[in-house]
Formats: sequence, structure tokens, C-alpha cells
Amino acid sequence: MAYQIPRGTADVFQEKSYSWQALEERLRQFCYLYNYDEIRTPIFEHTNVFKRENDSSDMVNKEMYTFTLPNSSTSLTLRPEGTAGTVRSFVENKMYANPDLPVKLYYMGPMFRHERPQKGRMRIFNQFGIECLGNKSPYTDVESIVLAFSILKSLGLKDIKVCLNTLGDDASRNAYREALKDYFKPYLEDLCSDCKRRYQQNPLRILDCKVDHDKEYMKHAPSMKDYLNEESKKYFDTVCQLLETLDIPYEVDDRLVRGLDYYSHTVFEIVSVNSSMGAQSTVLAGGRYDNLISYFGGPEGMSGIGWALGMERILLALEAEGIVLEEKPGLDAYVMCLDSQAQTYAFEILTQLRANGFRADMDYLQRGFKGQFKAVARSKAKFAILIGSNEMDSQEVSIKNIETQVQTTISRNEIIDFLDKEFD
Repeated sequence: MAYQIPRGTADVFQEKSYSWQALEERLRQFCYLYNYDEIRTPIFEHTNVFKRENDSSDMVNKEMYTFTLPNSSTSLTLRPEGTAGTVRSFVENKMYANPDLPVKLYYMGPMFRHERPQKGRMRIFNQFGIECLGNKSPYTDVESIVLAFSILKSLGLKDIKVCLNTLGDDASRNAYREALKDYFKPYLEDLCSDCKRRYQQNPLRILDCKVDHDKEYMKHAPSMKDYLNEESKKYFDTVCQLLETLDIPYEVDDRLVRGLDYYSHTVFEIVSVNSSMGAQSTVLAGGRYDNLISYFGGPEGMSGIGWALGMERILLALEAEGIVLEEKPGLDAYVMCLDSQAQTYAFEILTQLRANGFRADMDYLQRGFKGQFKAVARSKAKFAILIGSNEMDSQEVSIKNIETQVQTTISRNEIIDFLDKEFD
């Protein structure tokens, strides 16, 4: 029987893993600079952490992996996104009492959504995200956007742009919802089944529909900017002015509403404009949320902002621009055992090299001289260490510089000093 991984999942191994590690390290470096601490939440949570009241998002309504425990009515869900679990932890652990708000957290790990697999869209996918919790300020909005933009630019991505919008405060958003319901009412029968549901739950989400977006009446729907009150306008204007001051290029997109219902005020996406990315061009997205902390039982009026990037999407975007993030590094040394009687001695030398910080390996297959030298070439080793019975008896090794082809015989006690000088 042939075993295969489930549809919508992927293995990451060998050469590919080095690009993943390099990306993860870069993300952690930026979080260190911006004073974000790591948080690790459970891979599954109680379902009501994600399924909140009248949520209209496709993620909640169609894509979650939900199950009940045996002999129990407890409903659990594999996390489809990182914000809800992070905010739940923020409240449960009373991080809001921290005297130095905001609390700034980042997470990294697998998420789960049951959707049709395609390029850049998996059922198990990996997200990195940040959450800045406990205050409401256009400055933290801009800080989060600058962090996101800086990470992507540092990776070498050029074919990207920042798309920005505002959903305003509760009052502005409620007024806009009513305007959208009035506008779409005559077209209700023509809307797709999802948008008929969204019409009742959150008509803003109709603007994000992938089925109806090309219909003529969609192009003339009311714009959020016409329903912003003065406070919301001032807030968004400050965000835009700060981005301009910091030379962060952006475009205002009136149709940008984001896929989850908890957003308010600033929402944004960073998209790849490289044609090979196709429909999955959004590489990073997020926004501010005013009511999510209080929903989980935290203080009223306490706000947060965050974003998440799909790590698979980032790697695809890098590939589209011909950027190799990291290749598998070569070995410092490869130990060639030329005589089976010397295998233990060769293994001792290998262990000595590793104990002193050298990346090394050896032949375990008892191949001949030619076969082992092919292994040296494949491993891109800088030095080959040749060991046979003679070297074992004299407690020596022969070291060959692969680049210069110069071969030297030295005492085993001199190996580390010799290599230290060669790698200086």
C-alpha cells in the first residue's frame, strides 16, 4: 500500500527546510528589534473562540475543522487563524494589567482551514503574525505596517504594494452597513448564496465577494469614506500622513474590507503584483479591532491591531521574483574512512570535529575511495579527512583542501588548530 499525505498539505524537507529556517529567523530578528515577544497558543481552542455570534466570514461559516470530544458536548476547533487565540490568552492571563501597554506579541505556526487547495492556499498552512494589544493609536497602526513592509523589503521583494482602507468606528460602520443594505436590497435575488447570508450578517463582506465582484452594480456600491464621522476621518488621515512621512508607499482601496468581521478603523493588505502569483496575490493582511478584547472579557474600550502573513505565500512570492532565501550549506569537513578497521577511529575524529563546532559528516556505507569522493562533492565539503589503518596506527589524519587540492598529514591533536586557522 502506498501512503500519501492528505490533499492540501505539504512536506518540507532537506533543501526546502533551509529557506523556511531563514525566513523564520528573519521574522524573529525583526520582532526583536520592534520589542515583540513570542506567544505560543494551543493548536486547538474551544470553538466559541473563533465562532463568535453573528460572524459572516467564510472562515467561520465554511472552513473550520471542528470536532467534539468523545462522550462530551465540548466542541473544539483547530485554529484557523492566530489573532483570536492570542487575544483570548491576553485576557485570560490578564496581560492587560501590564503597566507598560501595549503588550506586543508575535506567533508562528500551523493553521487549519478546510478549503479547496490551490497554489498558495493549503488546508494546513503556516502563519506568522503580530498583535499589538492594549492601546488605540494611529502610531501603533503605522508601526505595524512599517514592520510588515520592512520585513518584506528586507527579504528582497520588490513587486509588492500596500493597500489601505478604513472601516471607521462603530457608529461610522453601522451607518455604512445600513447604506449597503439599502443599496443591495434591489439586487438581493441576484447575489450569490454566500452574499445573501452576508447581507443579513455583515453587508460589508459583500464587497469582498469573489463571485459577484464583476457585476455592474458592485462597481457603484456606496463607499465607506462617505459615511465616516469626523473622529474616524481624523484617525485615518493621521495614519496616511505618518506613512507619507516615513516614505511608505500605499494606495487607498475603498473596497478593502478584510475577511474577518472583528476589524475596525485601519485595515490593510500587502499584495504581490507579480503576474505569476495569480489569484493568491495577498501575502500579508491585517487591521485594527476595537471590540475583540472586550468580547473575551477584557476591559471595555481596549483596542488592538495585528497582521498575519502566509509563510508559504511569502516563499512563493520570493520564488516568483527569483530570490533564493537560503541554500543548504556545505560541510566544513567530510571524514573518509578508507579501511573498515579504522571506522571507530574515524568516528572518534568526526565526534571531535562536531564537539568543536565544525559541521561534519562521514561515510557509513563502507563505499570505496571513488564513491566517498563523490559524496564529498555532493556535500560541498571544504575539506576531506582521509583515515585508514596507517593513520589510525600513527594517530594522524590526512586533510585535503578540496578547493586547492593540497593534502596535509597532521597529528589528530592538531586537527582543530589546523581547521581554526583555515576558517579564519
